[in-house]
Amino acid sequence: MKVNEATHEKARDSRRESRRRFAKTVAAALVAAPLAHSLAARAQTPPATKEPAAPPNPQPSPSPQQQPPSPLALAYAEVARARFGDKLNDEEMTRVTRGIGGKLRTADALRKVKLQNSDEPDFVFSA
Repeated sequence: MKVNEATHEKARDSRRESRRRFAKTVAAALVAAPLAHSLAARAQTPPATKEPAAPPNPQPSPSPQQQPPSPLALAYAEVARARFGDKLNDEEMTRVTRGIGGKLRTADALRKVKLQNSDEPDFVFSA
């Protein structure tokens, strides 16, 4: 009976460590994600020049599947890897990362839409 209790205690302790590790990973990702996002935004901003810039050559914009994932998407993917990494292979993690990136781009597009206080919902609530 004591061996079974010791095994049960050891399993409970490993779950606690796993939960602690996961909580630390989530906290680190949440802290690092905005920092990584701001650093990436700064790196993409071209330096100011005194000469007028030539108009850019029109090039087709890459489709969402071709865009590399943002640092924020990578941070969220790392949280998913910490949580579900043992259940997902590399191909599935790549799809998860792409999906997260798409959701973040959609959220950014929704945030850009400015609504007035007088704007009504597109549907009518009824009870």
